[in-house]
Amino acid sequence: MKNVKKQIVGQDVQSSKKTEAPFFSALVKYTERRADSFHCPGHSGGQAFLKAPVGAKFREFFGENLLRADICNAVEEMGQLLDHTGAAYEAEANAARIFGADHLFFVTNGTSTSNKIVWHSQVGPNDIVVVDRNCHKSNLHAIMMTGATPVFLMPTRNHHGIIGPIPASEFAPETIRAKIAMHPFIKNKRRKPRIFTLTQSTYDGVLYNTTRLKHLLDGHIDALHFDEAWLPHASFHPIYNDMHAIGGERMRESLVFSTQSTHKTLAGLSQASQVLVMESLRKKLNRVLFNEAYLMHTSTSPQYSIIASCDVSAAMMDDGRGQVIVEDALKEAFAFRGELRESGLPFSAWEPPRLQETTPNELSQHAWLLHPNEPWHGFGAVEPGFNMLDPLKVTILNPGLEMDGSFSHEGIPAQIVTKYLCENGVIVEKCGLYSFFIMFTIGITRERWQTLLQKLGQFSRDYKANAKIASVMPEFALKHAQYAETGLKDLCQAIHETYKAHDVARMTTEMYTSPLVPAMKPSDAFAKMAHEEIDRIAIDDLEGCTTAVMLTPYPPGIPLLVPGEVINASIVRYLKFARAFNQHFPGFETDVHGLVKENGEYAVDCVREKRSRRSPNMAARTRRARALQYS
Repeated sequence: MKNVKKQIVGQDVQSSKKTEAPFFSALVKYTERRADSFHCPGHSGGQAFLKAPVGAKFREFFGENLLRADICNAVEEMGQLLDHTGAAYEAEANAARIFGADHLFFVTNGTSTSNKIVWHSQVGPNDIVVVDRNCHKSNLHAIMMTGATPVFLMPTRNHHGIIGPIPASEFAPETIRAKIAMHPFIKNKRRKPRIFTLTQSTYDGVLYNTTRLKHLLDGHIDALHFDEAWLPHASFHPIYNDMHAIGGERMRESLVFSTQSTHKTLAGLSQASQVLVMESLRKKLNRVLFNEAYLMHTSTSPQYSIIASCDVSAAMMDDGRGQVIVEDALKEAFAFRGELRESGLPFSAWEPPRLQETTPNELSQHAWLLHPNEPWHGFGAVEPGFNMLDPLKVTILNPGLEMDGSFSHEGIPAQIVTKYLCENGVIVEKCGLYSFFIMFTIGITRERWQTLLQKLGQFSRDYKANAKIASVMPEFALKHAQYAETGLKDLCQAIHETYKAHDVARMTTEMYTSPLVPAMKPSDAFAKMAHEEIDRIAIDDLEGCTTAVMLTPYPPGIPLLVPGEVINASIVRYLKFARAFNQHFPGFETDVHGLVKENGEYAVDCVREKRSRRSPNMAARTRRARALQYS
């Protein structure tokens, strides 16, 4: 947006002429000046590293410019990120214009921090908040930090463990009001929710039609927050029209926030993030108050190279370059998908089958829409035109598990494939039971994805030959000698048979879709943890207990329980399976954050039960808790 007056902390600034990467330009100018500094950081432009051999190696590896550009916020000519002045503000205003936002704020602590800034700017204790259950844990942390009362919207899920869309009916204001009416910890049922948070896109690339959602919820919720950590590229290509938060028709009542990780699919350095704001016709952003939340979570010593990468990531997408860059990435993803289909390998991409037509129009949004009851996605009766799959997010399916949850006679669990790829120099983003996820960012080249295809072909040949683990995964075999003489196919089959015997696909689906009952607000339960009013309860005694921690299985890394929720039988059944699996297959352990292993026993920290609420098996729990002795 050009020539829009910006109200910032400390001054009014007219958004002026276009400047390419103003913060980066100022940083280069300052660095080339080679000023003598008497401020932190203590390495003083890299000089301190010359005082020890290991420091000299560090300096040589990272280079002099990076260290000279690592400066203190005392350098006035760079402006201030914390109060958004000078070159820092010029860069944020330039990025706001490029991304089509009314306001944009750079954040150097990742989108985890961006989410908390948005929440703390809008939410206070006991406020009602409407939250996607498939949200990043930072949003759940924000619930705990603000003392809000959450009303969750439940997503669908297929048997491959891929999180699907929340049904369109869940977003209806009357449905949300009904959830509020039934909530045990909301006293004033007529209060309007303060914020709505939606994961856009999901880890596996499922998108929502944000235009429809904004019009549906406008005025019913004060602020609409789209966690677009994985979607900063969507503003720049028509394939994503109506599928991203910022832009389109302005809302009448509700503010719209987007939080984006420019380091995920654009060119930002790790931790590079930004908060984008779209004002409504009746409500403007109070920047002064917003900045109080910003100051709460932002370092007073921000890393200037991260700020510069935010600036440059935006500038790279200016003047139509963004569409060209994103389209190049899309075409690389299309080419990879096509070659995988034609490869004859036992792997396939999770995608609409219509893409297998002879001349599909892959750049058309229609090609990637989810239609009701299509077997390929497994999410049932989705709303027509409401969701699409981001072509840049490629989930690769392994043989052994069908979308209906049934198991084949033979199978190739994904953990083995990804460990094999890792030893051969290929690192993937995420691993499921029979799927793994790769991401086509704007930096992925044909050479790189062809290497992945070659390594998958190499795995396929070694699998068919049942090659010894010691020969094809020597590093893994050194750490886990019990597998050294096992054949690759035999190991795959052993884990596959275990998954099959425990019907693990349906088990995990049931676990994530089972009714979750809150026993107290998340903030109250977490306070019990801080005050050590908890017991460490063994798995066998967990059913009916109230968790004091966030319980998060990896894969998929989506929180299963938040503090204050009751642990049910489905969850206990999964945790018992995880315990047995970890014992039988060391090196392939199922990781569950919040599950503690102590003295050989797996346990979860739970809210200590009051004597008046003791259940029949409380005595056994107490004995077990004392034996584990929380400390």
